[in-house]
Amino acid sequence: MRFKAPQKSAVQEGDTQVDTSRGTANALSSFIDPSLSWSDIEWIAGVTRLTLGLKGIQSGKDAVLAAQRGAKAILVSNHGGRQLDYARSGVEVLVEVMAALREAGLDRQITVFVDGGTRRGTDIFKCLALGADGVGIGRPALHGLAAYGEAGVVKTVTMLRDEFATCLMMMGCQGLTDIKAEMVVTSKL
Repeated sequence: MRFKAPQKSAVQEGDTQVDTSRGTANALSSFIDPSLSWSDIEWIAGVTRLTLGLKGIQSGKDAVLAAQRGAKAILVSNHGGRQLDYARSGVEVLVEVMAALREAGLDRQITVFVDGGTRRGTDIFKCLALGADGVGIGRPALHGLAAYGEAGVVKTVTMLRDEFATCLMMMGCQGLTDIKAEMVVTSKL
């Protein structure tokens, strides 16, 4: 919010003026269209051969609607928790999302990613155990980049890989197929 970007992008040209005086985050949020609806998602899925993925899924109901409307992938995400105070983390929502998709018979028809909240290799293990197909590690990589440049990103990924491998061994898993949901205690989520 404190960063005031003086430049304007090509999408800001024309009649649309974006107020950048309140910071980059606010300016970027001005591109969000509140009229977007599930019928729009269905239309987009119908007019493209590209794989449609939706980011920002925060409930099991929305995961099911996304799959029913043509999304082939979802990102369970609270957008870094910056959009809504007290939004649930991706791993908290993942439990509900996977249960809803299983109940609707859609869990094998959609790819599920978790975006946000991953800080350790054990977090990656938990998300995979709970049903995610992939786990985003953007924030740790960003911190590594900010602190030490390219070498920091390499170190971050190496640390996550090593922590994940250690977690696999400690849980008695020889590979990804050995990871099971019952290996994660979710009662505190």
